[in-house]
Amino acid sequence: MSEQRIVSAERHVSAPAEVIFKLIADPVRQPEWDGNDNLSHADQGQRITAVDQSFTMELTNGQTRTNHVIEFEEGRRIAWKPAPVGEEPRGHIWRWELEPVDDVTTLVRHTYDWTDLTDETRFERARSYTEEALAASVEKLADLAEGVASGAEVTD
Repeated sequence: MSEQRIVSAERHVSAPAEVIFKLIADPVRQPEWDGNDNLSHADQGQRITAVDQSFTMELTNGQTRTNHVIEFEEGRRIAWKPAPVGEEPRGHIWRWELEPVDDVTTLVRHTYDWTDLTDETRFERARSYTEEALAASVEKLADLAEGVASGAEVTD
């Protein structure tokens, strides 16, 4: 049996896609909804608007990653490949896709794809990103987005 290298979690969120996307595309907001407590801090002014941009994120372990944006469609899809600062990405991808159901509900899908991961020292960590691990981020993002959409922003 071959190893599953593309894992996703999804759910319907009671918030418009544009509200949710703003929380994903602004790296400074990402630690607020990171369900794996992996993200610590990002500097202001890194809002993603296009493919070929990058943003820098400090991790909770003190390391810093440069995230290279490889997919972007405003309000609908964003994906990036992380890399240690000054190095090339190692092949794994984080992706968020938003599908509006109606004006106030959005299907949110979060995917981790390590099909092309080249750094074997990262395989054990890659395996830890299960559907449940991804769902934790989707849930935290949903709570935050629903709070923003209702006018009562929620922060932890």
